[in-house]
Amino acid sequence: MRIINLIENTEGNKGCFFEHGLSFYVETKQHKLLVDTGASDAFIHNAKVLGIDLTQIDSVILSHGHYDHSGGILAFANMNPNAKIYMQENALGDYYHKTEKMEKYIGVDKAIANLPQVVFVDGDYEIDEELTLFAGVTGRKLWPQGNMALKELVNGEFLQDEFSHEQYLVITEGDKRVLVSGCAHNGVLNILEKYEQLYADNPVAMISGFHMQKKTDYTQEDIAVMEETARELLKTDTIFYTGHCTGEFPFEVMKKILGEQLIYVHSGEEIISIG
Repeated sequence: MRIINLIENTEGNKGCFFEHGLSFYVETKQHKLLVDTGASDAFIHNAKVLGIDLTQIDSVILSHGHYDHSGGILAFANMNPNAKIYMQENALGDYYHKTEKMEKYIGVDKAIANLPQVVFVDGDYEIDEELTLFAGVTGRKLWPQGNMALKELVNGEFLQDEFSHEQYLVITEGDKRVLVSGCAHNGVLNILEKYEQLYADNPVAMISGFHMQKKTDYTQEDIAVMEETARELLKTDTIFYTGHCTGEFPFEVMKKILGEQLIYVHSGEEIISIG
């Protein structure tokens, strides 16, 4: 199994762009796929730099309905109209970042709905014996507090986004499984709990942002959540690859607890030793 980050927030592989967005290339025995496409078409440039032929992609998984994960879909579809694009059917909702001082649409480009290769998924979905999607995470243990400013506009009213549009990819290779998320808006511990209910074990690796990054100063309460999350993850034998919305400061806090069990993946870097 080969997994390469195509774009992330921080500078990594020489010659690769970086932006507030996320995209991974995954190569299995049967598939060449993308998980998310970043905030723009910059990931296409990075794929060229890394020698990845995006015309050979057969599947795209959209982790959730935000622009920084879906921004490159239209450009990708123009160069590869045959790859199926899997998204939860409510990923096209009207999602916003809203505070007392600002209001910003952060949902996907609605033109994506018109692409003939889009496959709308309602809940869990098995693509084949290698690739499975699950959704419906409702646990709220250490739910990221950054979610509180993320809303869905429904019938003219802003409601708390409950992230039912978030889905997770499980890649199976032999007796090993890798779990891939986007931002883990529903909380990494809650996602792992749902995974354990489905598979009765832990994945060998989980690739996901932890949605802990803030533009304001971190409070002692924020740090306590980071530390508690890390202590819970330490109880597993999973290796965690993270970046994007985790934030560099939260990563360092959690790294002190998790050590080699937590790895930051920068833009253009390859993940090794999986499967």
